[in-house]
Amino acid sequence: MGIFDNILGNDDDKKKDKDEGRLTLHKEELDINKSRVQKGEVELSKEIVEEQKTVDVPVTHEEVVIERRSIDNEASDTPISDEETIRIPVSEEKINVDKHTVITGEVSAHKREVEETEHVDEKLKREEARINTNGDAEIIDKNSDDGFH
Repeated sequence: MGIFDNILGNDDDKKKDKDEGRLTLHKEELDINKSRVQKGEVELSKEIVEEQKTVDVPVTHEEVVIERRSIDNEASDTPISDEETIRIPVSEEKINVDKHTVITGEVSAHKREVEETEHVDEKLKREEARINTNGDAEIIDKNSDDGFH
């Protein structure tokens, strides 16, 4: 009967007199995958805002100034009549208001990727071999870093 047959759980009843045994050890490792999920949305739109604007515009208009002066009763050959008329056109500036559109600015948006680190804490299991001896058995462990304690 081999040293490791009872320790290693050898279920093969036909090979109980083996001088060797083999134990496969396992451990857990993390499988980390990333997936892209939508976390929000940015929408750019325009809003119309009205404001009242008051502008003072200088305008001109014409006035007719009547000046009278007396003449010292000079003699005249012209008969008195109402047929003589003088017309003086008078004008003024009128304000015409129109509107036109101008570009005042621009808003742009773009995405950028920012990398940051998130910490993942998980408990992982691993199998370690435990070697027990009965009696005066000597064991030489050639690979002490391979999980044997």
